[in-house]
Amino acid sequence: MTGKRREAGNPRESGERKPQPGCAQAAGIRLSGHGSPAINAIMKNMKKFVSLGLVVTGNLMLAAAVAFLIVPNEILTGGVAGVSVALYPLLHIPTVAMINGLTIGLYILGAVTLGKKFAMNSLLSAILYPLFVSLFTWVAQTCFPAGYFIMESWVASIYSGFLCGLALGLVFRTGASTGGMDIPALILAKYTPIKEGEAVMLVDGLTVALGIASYGLQAALVGLISVFVSGYMINRTIMLGSQPSQNVMIITDQWEAVRRFVLEDLERGVTLLDSKGGYTETSRPVVMCVIARTQYPQLEQGVLAIDRNAFIIVSDVNSVHGEGFVAPHGPV
Repeated sequence: MTGKRREAGNPRESGERKPQPGCAQAAGIRLSGHGSPAINAIMKNMKKFVSLGLVVTGNLMLAAAVAFLIVPNEILTGGVAGVSVALYPLLHIPTVAMINGLTIGLYILGAVTLGKKFAMNSLLSAILYPLFVSLFTWVAQTCFPAGYFIMESWVASIYSGFLCGLALGLVFRTGASTGGMDIPALILAKYTPIKEGEAVMLVDGLTVALGIASYGLQAALVGLISVFVSGYMINRTIMLGSQPSQNVMIITDQWEAVRRFVLEDLERGVTLLDSKGGYTETSRPVVMCVIARTQYPQLEQGVLAIDRNAFIIVSDVNSVHGEGFVAPHGPV
C-alpha cells in the first residue's frame, strides 16, 4: 500500500486516499478554475455551449419520440403529449396542433404566474419543442409510408418512455426546464396549500383519468408503462457520470481490527463516529466507510472473520463527491 495513512477521525476519510497529482499538476499548470481571467472566461463559455447543446439535443429527442412513437400509436404518456392524445377524441383538434398550443400557452401562463427565472429557464424549450414536433411530424407524414410507425402499443410505450426520459434528463442536467404540464403543478403549489410533489401527483392523476375516459382502462395502463420508464431514465440520465457506491456502518467490539482491515486490505478511508448503545449504554465507535459496490463482499467477509457478531448497516449511495473519493486505479 502506498501513500500516507490519514487519521481515522478525519471526516474526509469515508472515501479513498487523495490521488497523486497528474502530469499537469506536477508541472505547475493550474487546472482548478483559479487561473487567468481569460481561461476562466473560456471555460465558462464552453459550459454555456455544452448546456445549450444538451437543451437542443434533449428537445430534439423529445420531439422525435412524440412525432414517431407517441402520436402515431396514441400513447397516453405524461406531459403535454399525453394530454393532447387524451383530448383528441373529445375535441377533435389535431394532436400536434394541440401539443404546440398547450406548450406555448402553458409557457405564457407560467411566465406570468411563476416569474422571470422560470421564464428564462423554459424559454428555449418553449421555442424549440413545438418547432421540432412540427418538423418531425411533417417528416413522418411525407417521407414514410402511411402506418410506418404503427406498432404494438406496449412496444411504443416502452421506447417512447426511454427516449422521453433520456431527453428530459439531458435538459434537467443543465438546470433548464421543459415547462409543459409541470406548470399547472407549480402554480398549484405556489397559490394553494398543496405541496409541489402532491400537485404533480394530482396533475398526473387527472391526466390518467382523462385518458381512461377517452380510450379506456387498458390504454391508460399501457401509457403508465411509458411514464415509469421515462421516470427511470430521467433519474439515470441525471446521475450519469456519478460514482455509485455503498456507505457501510459497522458496530463491533473489535472496531480497531476492523478499522485496520478497511484501511490496509481494502485501501479505503475510515471515519470513526462516537456512539452509545441505547440498551447497554456502552460507548464505542461506529466504523463508517464508503466503498465501491464490488468491494462489499470482501468487506463483509473480512468483518465477519474478525467479529461474527458485528452489526453491519449498508445503504446505497448514488453519487460521491469531494476530495479523496477516487480509487487508486480510477473512479469508484
